[in-house]
Amino acid sequence: CFAELISNMVKSFRVSDLQTLLASMGRSKSGLKQDLVGRALRLVQTEYSPELLKNVRQLYETRFPKSSAWLAARRPESVPVNYPALNSSPRGTAQGTDYLNGIPKPAAPPAAEVKLVPLPFYHNLETLLPPTELIAQNSEKLQESQCVFELTPGQVEQIRNSSELRPGMKSVQVVLRICYTDSIGVQEDQYPPNIAVKVNQSYCHVPGYYPSNKPGVEPRRPCRPVNITPWLHLSTVTNRVTITWGNFGKRYSVAVYLVRVFTSGELFNQLKHCSVESPDRCRERIQDKLRFDPESEIATTGLRVSLICPLVKMRLGVPCRVLTCAHLQCFDAVFFLQMNEKKPTWTCPVCDKPAPFELLTIDGLLSEILKETPEDVEEIEYLTDGSWRPIRDEKEKERERENSRTPDYPVVDICVPEANGHSPAHSGTNQTGKPGSGGASAGTGGTSAGSGGGVVVDLTLDDSSDEEGGGGAEDSEDTDDSQDSPAPKRGRYDYDKDLVTAY
Repeated sequence: CFAELISNMVKSFRVSDLQTLLASMGRSKSGLKQDLVGRALRLVQTEYSPELLKNVRQLYETRFPKSSAWLAARRPESVPVNYPALNSSPRGTAQGTDYLNGIPKPAAPPAAEVKLVPLPFYHNLETLLPPTELIAQNSEKLQESQCVFELTPGQVEQIRNSSELRPGMKSVQVVLRICYTDSIGVQEDQYPPNIAVKVNQSYCHVPGYYPSNKPGVEPRRPCRPVNITPWLHLSTVTNRVTITWGNFGKRYSVAVYLVRVFTSGELFNQLKHCSVESPDRCRERIQDKLRFDPESEIATTGLRVSLICPLVKMRLGVPCRVLTCAHLQCFDAVFFLQMNEKKPTWTCPVCDKPAPFELLTIDGLLSEILKETPEDVEEIEYLTDGSWRPIRDEKEKERERENSRTPDYPVVDICVPEANGHSPAHSGTNQTGKPGSGGASAGTGGTSAGSGGGVVVDLTLDDSSDEEGGGGAEDSEDTDDSQDSPAPKRGRYDYDKDLVTAY
């Protein structure tokens, strides 16, 4: 039974094949493999359409290329079944046409219609060579394939009269694009291994690999269109392109286009004139996000948004975001386009989700906020009514809090010396601890003071020299006085400060 054959083909699919089949028919592709198989089998039983059969057959032949002859042997040679959806006029077997459940069997497998993804920096003007599969000529790993095309006089004039992006590079170019041979969905540029491109006997430049800073991660090659314009004959002479590629089991297709190349500045002008979200629409979006949800246990009263671009860590110039992203955080449109011009990734720098150019928009509300806020404000908070308030830096707020708590006391300068040269702490007391004048004599026998100078202390004298100098009577008098007066105060050191201070 043919239905059983299709079911067996579906059961042999891998997870990626099942996901591709379900996505092409508009079904969910999430879940485990057993769920995907069950969903695909129900699809085969309920929607037995020509499109479904075509997709199943293409996926099966992609995985099992050698099974096409076996499938042809299993096709019935009996009387064909009329299938009005594809054949309005049924034909009999007498005409020699083979049928597969009412579908005419083609004499040769049709070439898959490959569609390449459109690129923001390249606008297709004309197709010089439609996507054509690279066919291996033998079993060798390194293959060579050739393609030829000619330029019309009008195309030559377009190239010659175009402006220059930089010296020696025209804005209208002839580019070569290579991708996987797959008719399901649009294909991104993908180079085969060991690729080399030769145009009219001259090798042209193919982008190399990006070095990787992460350990254990292989370098990645940026697959972008190859500009072959400098090596072409800008005339009606035939141009020949030879592609050397590694044959390791995957199928590739090559195409040649006449394109107009845009710069990041030109794309920014398109974005500025065609995709700006109004401030009112931005406020509605904020209010929708902050609207009270009775089922939620947490009530959100505000959303903080940084005014610093996550790409370059600088203040935003032109705030931009992706329409499909759930966050309100923006990035700078100019820097984002410049980075994708050099290294196209088209990924949102905030949430790492796809950020294609056609989904970018400029935030009109945040653009107004950036004009109204000073340069030192780095963050704002959106409120539930659509308004906003600036968020000051925590250090600045702490500084203001400390200033508001500090009382105002008079400032006393204790380091100014008095007229005698002593500091107030040293000249306020004498040896006995009693207050005295700054010019009075203080000390023992070898100590003398002038009327206006500092105290001179002779530290070489000892007790015996004091006795020889006739200071015995004075010592006895000082001893008697010291018994009546309290002992002098001492600080953290063992010596008296007044006795060792010398000027």
